[in-house]
Amino acid sequence: MRLQCVIFSVGLLAVTSLRGESAPNPDDKPAFAEPPAGFDVKRTDIPCGKLEMVEYVSGTVGVTRKMLVYTPPGYSGERKYPVLYLLHGIGGDETEWQRYAQPERLIDNLSAEGKAVPMIIVMPNGRAQKNDRAAGDALASAPAFAVFERDLIDDVIPAIESRYSTRAGRESRALAGLSMGGGQALNFGLTHLDLFGWVGSFSPSPNTKSPSELIPDPETIRQRLKLLYLSCGSRDELFHVSRNVHDYLVEKDVPHVWHVDGNGHDPAHWKTSLYHFVQMLFR
Repeated sequence: MRLQCVIFSVGLLAVTSLRGESAPNPDDKPAFAEPPAGFDVKRTDIPCGKLEMVEYVSGTVGVTRKMLVYTPPGYSGERKYPVLYLLHGIGGDETEWQRYAQPERLIDNLSAEGKAVPMIIVMPNGRAQKNDRAAGDALASAPAFAVFERDLIDDVIPAIESRYSTRAGRESRALAGLSMGGGQALNFGLTHLDLFGWVGSFSPSPNTKSPSELIPDPETIRQRLKLLYLSCGSRDELFHVSRNVHDYLVEKDVPHVWHVDGNGHDPAHWKTSLYHFVQMLFR
């Protein structure tokens, strides 16, 4: 199926000269309005999903590792659910998304309003090394974020699909992340279209591969990917990473969502991007 999204145009906020960037492009603007007040507040008048920390054996790393898993309200083995794999940044771990953005609250609230499809959300540790704690020099663990490609494909996904009632196939799997995880989502998602039908990258970091490496065959992306979502805050010092990917996608006529808000490289951007992204999934 062809991609379901469009490139949004007409201008927004200046990209500062401190980043060495030129003036903003005409389409550096929000694709969506700000979320409504209370979108991230836990509600007691609706059904809520469940968060649990689970362990799995990683053949890639050679140890037992942890991931945080959300199952939607009324989860049942008699129903099959799509899965969103959600990746953290270089300074985080499997708990970062829950601490920064409370995905369980966002999806519970949206599901109760009929604005999101019930889904499983998996938050693994993207630092694929034996000591995967976020401590010390964060940059020293950067190579482990590349190794996570094999851990995700060979260990995480099989573990989830063996334990949970998941819908089979690439169109029922989404991959997204923030910062370092945003780079991973592009690096892994766009080069494994046999596994993922939906990809989201929120302010990706410089671990992101060059656009020509990510998309050597634009027509394949057009035909196979159902959603490519790319976002960044206008005050993000890494804005150029997202802009480079966006410009290449425009040049190659690859449909995608390009969302630029007024935030920096911060949880406010990641939370609102996730809020918008999950509403588009699995439809």
